[in-house]
Amino acid sequence: MLHVAVRGRVQGVGFRWFVRERARGLGLTGWVCNRDDGSVEVLALGDEASLGQLRSLLGTGPSGARVSVVDDLQGEPATEPMNPFGVLR
Repeated sequence: MLHVAVRGRVQGVGFRWFVRERARGLGLTGWVCNRDDGSVEVLALGDEASLGQLRSLLGTGPSGARVSVVDDLQGEPATEPMNPFGVLR
């Protein structure tokens, strides 16, 4: 499981849609959503290789994004994963 908060300039630049398309292409389930603090939260489930690829992609994001850090989140996510991978808000 990959459960992270992506921080930096990640809202208003198509980051969620970027994550959704890449995650679906990798065969992952889960979701992506904007957080009130300006970060983007990602929950993804799948095989380790695909999760590693997604995590690498999160470090750059789409053009226009500037990722400063990808933080691991502790604890269980409040929302169950979606299949196919979706956007919550």
